[in-house]
Amino acid sequence: MADFLDLADAGAQLAPHVVGRSEDPLILAVVPNGVPVAAAVATAIRAPLQELTVIRSEDGVAVSDVPDVAGRDVIVVDDGVETGTAARAIAHALRDRDPARLILAVPVCPRQEGSSLALLYDEVIAVVQPLARRSLRWHYANAEWLD
Repeated sequence: MADFLDLADAGAQLAPHVVGRSEDPLILAVVPNGVPVAAAVATAIRAPLQELTVIRSEDGVAVSDVPDVAGRDVIVVDDGVETGTAARAIAHALRDRDPARLILAVPVCPRQEGSSLALLYDEVIAVVQPLARRSLRWHYANAEWLD
């Protein structure tokens, strides 16, 4: 049985885990699938939301249009983590901009990847932390939107 109905449901379930983690954070939503998840989180904690574009190619993963986050608490929200490749690229791109705190908040993050990402983020928040890595499609009842 799936953990989430869709992206909006994932955001609604993630939001309570993020409440109170930071004062005046900036929410960065990973385009495209992280946007509906992040919208629910941003609404719950009354925080501004900006979109963050990750570009995947044969050469790897790059982050474009990285905002100025110097001195700010930043919460990166996506639809989930499979391998952690995008989350790592995002962490490196944002760390270069000197945020006060960097938090990753996702509906799904396998335990092994969560431990690895905890070395790059100040905190990793996940609603579901499976032992084994699976496709994100496995966690969503309605996964037609996944790219």
